[in-house]
Amino acid sequence: MSKPGALAQLLAWRRQVGRTLNLMVGMPEYDNYVAHMQKSHPDQRVMSYEEFFRERQEARYGGKGRVGRCC
Repeated sequence: MSKPGALAQLLAWRRQVGRTLNLMVGMPEYDNYVAHMQKSHPDQRVMSYEEFFRERQEARYGGKGRVGRCC
């Protein structure tokens, strides 16, 4: 296996592991969000990655002063 090919495989594996971990904790992919917004809502502004991450965290765990607790 050549070094460039091995590096490409390693990077692809790293991306896939990152996607899997994000999905395991309920974090959808930003790229999918951007594609959806461009296709379905071209007239609306696309959030930056930071805005998207913050919005997803608040939606999942509560935000804006709410405290999410299991007990």
